[in-house]
Amino acid sequence: MDHLTASRRWTALLALSLGGFAIGLTEFVAMGLLPDIARNLLPSLYEQSSARAVARGGWMITVYALGVVVGAPTIAALTARVPRKQLVVGLLALFAVGTVASALAPTFELVLAARFVAALPHGAYFGAAGLLAAAIMGPGNHAKGFAVVLGGLTAANLVGVPAVTRLGQAAGWRSAYLAIALMFGLTLLAVVATVPAVAAAVDGSPRAELAAFRAPQVWLVAAVAALGFAGFFAIDSYIAPVTTHVAGLSTGTVPWVLVAVGLGMTVGNAAGGYFSDRDLRRSILGGFVGFILAMVVFALVSGSPVGLFAGAFLLGAAGLFLGPAMQSRLIGVAPTAQLMGAAVNQSAMNVANSLGAALGGLVIASGWGYVAPAWVGVALGVVGLALASVSFALDDRSTRRAAARAPALTHG
Repeated sequence: MDHLTASRRWTALLALSLGGFAIGLTEFVAMGLLPDIARNLLPSLYEQSSARAVARGGWMITVYALGVVVGAPTIAALTARVPRKQLVVGLLALFAVGTVASALAPTFELVLAARFVAALPHGAYFGAAGLLAAAIMGPGNHAKGFAVVLGGLTAANLVGVPAVTRLGQAAGWRSAYLAIALMFGLTLLAVVATVPAVAAAVDGSPRAELAAFRAPQVWLVAAVAALGFAGFFAIDSYIAPVTTHVAGLSTGTVPWVLVAVGLGMTVGNAAGGYFSDRDLRRSILGGFVGFILAMVVFALVSGSPVGLFAGAFLLGAAGLFLGPAMQSRLIGVAPTAQLMGAAVNQSAMNVANSLGAALGGLVIASGWGYVAPAWVGVALGVVGLALASVSFALDDRSTRRAAARAPALTHG
């Protein structure tokens, strides 16, 4: 990539980041529109109990997350030999089709099916686009490359999700998804025009990519992301009712709370990319401690307007600090299957999405209130920290064993 001019390099990175922006819209806009979606698609249940209808509407988030979990490793394995740019373009086309279907599906069940289809390319996109961005930026920039693509997602939460949420509140939630589909179409054109061709891995094959699953550390690190990060989604999935029912603010305030989350995510993602390339272990372990504390703060202060905005910012910052770090960690434990490692991280994060949204909806439907998901998140964060500590301890043990064998081999 040394032949690229600076302007070509940055326009290509911007195009890849724009894909993250569109994905951020399609993944997170439902969280601010859940009451509107539930009222429209589940009118009878909504009349009986708005809380139960909103909790069932959360299935849209859960189903999307499950689509990511299924699609990420499957597409990564099947496309191991596909050139990266060609893969990214195909994934963006699938995003556009699935999002249009989400907007036009007439029933709740068909909307769920469309959300599943729209989610299939999610993980593979972040994996392929992240590897493309890292190649464009040069050696030693794995975390920064993924931070560039994730930066689009955080920008979506800062400006895009609030704007599209307001559009959905004013013109109907379906118009919001049509706008998102248009963004995917524009991103596809930008990628075609600006991103240089990058070949697939020379030794890439479905078998090589799937071999990543033979490494116990891949499963353990995926569990760290899946369980440890679920608290973010347990809280963020129900940020709209927290705003209106707990803090006592109007529905028009919801987009501004989402801005606070997005601003925190933007700050956290940039910091995570910077520090993870310097000290990955400290970034992950310290990041989890900060994340747990942020969820505690959110639970304690979200009842007041000022506390809600502050807690939302802290939640976004602490949560997304871990994003580039976990991506780099999974690639590190699967060095011969980088696309699969990157895709598995997105699967794990969306297991977290599914688990968090489901557990959050469960405690709300059980009558424990809209703040209860934050305490669920704290417990899950502690589990994530413990598993991360075990993972690094296993690394240390392997290093000691290798060092112990080395003198014996040299002496022999």
